[in-house]
Parts: sequence; structure tokens; C-alpha cells
Amino acid sequence: MTYRLWYWPGIPGRGEFVRLALEAGGIGYTDEAREQGAEALMKDMAERRPEPFAPPYLIAGKKVIAQVADILLFLGKQHGLAPKGHKRLFVHQVQLTIADMVVEAHDTHHPVAPMQYYEEQKPEALRKAADFRAERIPKYLGWFERTLAQSKGDWLAGKSWSYADLSLFQLIEGLSYAFPQRMAAVAGDYPKLFALRDAVAALPELQDYLASDRRLPFNEEGIFRHYPELDGA
Repeated sequence: MTYRLWYWPGIPGRGEFVRLALEAGGIGYTDEAREQGAEALMKDMAERRPEPFAPPYLIAGKKVIAQVADILLFLGKQHGLAPKGHKRLFVHQVQLTIADMVVEAHDTHHPVAPMQYYEEQKPEALRKAADFRAERIPKYLGWFERTLAQSKGDWLAGKSWSYADLSLFQLIEGLSYAFPQRMAAVAGDYPKLFALRDAVAALPELQDYLASDRRLPFNEEGIFRHYPELDGA
């Protein structure tokens, strides 16, 4: 089956977590909105029953699966991108925790209202970002580091990578883009986490994708945005 992925064109955003799993798993898919545009995405989403709340969503035959964690749970089971049994639920737990941090990272530049411009909420963003750098980054990264230390292998769930490892790579890449000073300052505190980032970047399964134009660069339209005034060691 060739899956159909719908997500906003032009930004990596939440869709990139799904793309990494599809690419690393060698799973056939089409990136519909990149081919047809944002208007086609909105039209397709409005015609679905039930309607997805927001992109990304995946079309798998007659199934429509929305929300990153649910899409990855589905792909993990169908294509062996996650272990079986209780460990599958553990990988899903890690993915949900990644999703929580993604929301908090987004809220550093849009803490008041997502539909307002960043410049309209800059004072609040400065306060939010300061707390995120000082309190939330260590809290989340500390948990990921301890989780890796408790693993019986180099990956989150043992000796083989799962979709959650790919998502953790994307999270660290996004944070490093948005907060380069802060992430450089704390990198030494989380050696296993940054080693995992490097290990995912070196996966043979991902080399073609990471070097291609299918891998969209971070920019100031997506979740992870670099505003120098929000960063600091």
C-alpha cells in the first residue's frame, strides 16, 4: 500500500515526525499537499468524515488516521517500527511526551494566541521562553536522558530503533535550531540523548532522505522558530 500523507506544504512541522518514520521504514507514501497545495489540503480535510481536527493525517486505504502519535502507533504496528507487547505502549508514551514538549516549544513564540503575530505577543514570549530555557528544557531532556540510561540497548526500547527514536532526533534538531545557545550550553548534560541524535542522523535508512529536498529545512513559519531574543545560555 502507498499511503497518502496530508500536511501543510513549506514547513517540516508535525508532519516531519511522520515523514521520518515513513522514510526510515522504506514505506511508500505520497506527500499530497506538497504536490497539490494548501487549498487542496483544506478541501480534502473538510470532506473527510469524521473530519480530522488538524493535519497531519494519513490515508491508509479506507482508514483516515490523524494526530502524530496515533499515526506512528499505527505505522509502528503495521511495519515493525516499534516493539511488540508492553514496550509498544512504552514507545507510544515516549511519543506523547515528545508531543507535549513540541507544544511547549511552540508556545515560546506564541504564548497568547496562535493566530496573532509573534510581534503582537513579544513581551509574553520573552517571559515564556526564559522559563522554557531554564525549567522545561532540563525537565524534559533529563527524563529522556534517564530513559535512555535505563534502556538495555542504545535505543529507547532496546537494541533496535523505533519511531520514537526518530521523533526524538527531530525534537533535538528543532530545539537546536530554535535555541542554539541554550542547547549548546546543556548538551554535555545529556550525552546519551545527543548520542542518539547522532545515531539517527547516521542511519543508513535515512541518508538519502536527509540529503534530499524532501527534507524541509526549519524556518520561521513552523513550530521551531529561531528568534535570537528568545535564546540564551
